[in-house]
Amino acid sequence: MTVTHPLKTIDTHTHYFPQKYIDLIAQYGKRCGTTVVTDDKGVTFIQVGLHLRTGPIVRQFIDLDERLQIMDRQGLGMHALSLTQPMVYWADDDLGMQLCQAFNDAISAAHLKHPDRFIGFACLPFQNPHLALEELERAAKLPGIKGVYMATAVRDRELSDRSFWPVYERCEALGLPIFLHPMMINNERLKQYYLINLCGNPFDTAIAASHLIYSGVLDAFPKLEFSLPHAGGALTGIRGRLDRGFYTRPECKTISKPPSSYLKRFTYDTITYSEDQLEELIKLVGIDRILVGSDYCFDIAYEEPVKLVNGVKSLTTEQKDQILWNNAAKLLNL
Repeated sequence: MTVTHPLKTIDTHTHYFPQKYIDLIAQYGKRCGTTVVTDDKGVTFIQVGLHLRTGPIVRQFIDLDERLQIMDRQGLGMHALSLTQPMVYWADDDLGMQLCQAFNDAISAAHLKHPDRFIGFACLPFQNPHLALEELERAAKLPGIKGVYMATAVRDRELSDRSFWPVYERCEALGLPIFLHPMMINNERLKQYYLINLCGNPFDTAIAASHLIYSGVLDAFPKLEFSLPHAGGALTGIRGRLDRGFYTRPECKTISKPPSSYLKRFTYDTITYSEDQLEELIKLVGIDRILVGSDYCFDIAYEEPVKLVNGVKSLTTEQKDQILWNNAAKLLNL
C-alpha cells in the first residue's frame, strides 16, 4: 500500500501497549512471576519478578486516538508501533505466544484503521525460536507488519546464539528488518540517578551489536538489516576499542575485517539528546543510515522529534527529508 499522508515523516521508535496485552498479563502472568500492579497513587506498572518494573503505563501508551492528536501536534505523519520491556521473554511458551499474537494483531488492526498513520514491528516469542519462526510466518502476512522487534538479549542468550539464526535467515528472506531494544541491565551500581537507563541502555545496545559483529551474524546474513535504538548507544564511542581487540586478541579474530567496518551495516535512530552527537553520527555512518526516533511515550522521550531534525543547521533540506521519511520508507518498503 502506498502511503498518501501529506506529512512525510515517520517515527520508528515508538512504544505501544495494546489493552489485550496488558489484560493477558493481568490474567495469566502470575504463573510466570509477572503481574500488573497499581501503586498507592493509582499508577499502573508491569512487574516482572522483584527487579524489573515497566511504567508508569500511562494512557498514551494504549490510546491510539490520543496518540494521533499528539502526532498531529508534532507534525508526525506515521508511527511505527513496537512493544518495549518487559517484552514477552519472561512468559512460558503458551502465554508468550498469546502475548505476541495479541500484540501483532493489535498493530495490524491499528494499521487497517489508519493505514497512513500506523505500521508496526512484530513481537516474537524468541525464548522458543521454533515458536518464534511459527509466529513470524503468521505475522509477516498481517497488513502493516513491516519489521521484527527484538530485545538486546533473550533471557540468558545473546543475539549471537545459534538458536536464533533460523529466525534471522527467515527475516532476511522476507525482507523484514530487525529493530533492537535494550532490556535494562540490572546492576547495583546503576540503581541510583536513573543510571539503569542513562548508562545501562546505551551499553546494553553496544554489547548486543558487538555480539552480532564478532559472531559473524552480519556476515552470514548480508541482506538482513538491524536497527539500533538510542543512536546506537555506546557502540560508536567504543569503535576504536573494538578494533583494538580485533587486532590484538585471539578471541576477537572471528571476522575478516575490523568491527568498525560494520557500523554502516546498522541503521540508527536520532535519539542522541545532542545535536552535535547526531551530526557526528551522520558523518560516521552516513545520512542514509539515520531514522527518526523519539522513545514515545516515556518521560525521557523527545517531545518534538521532527523539530529536532529540522533544527540541525548543517543538514540540507534533502538530507532532512532522508531522515524524516525517505530512509525509513526504503527500509520498511512503505
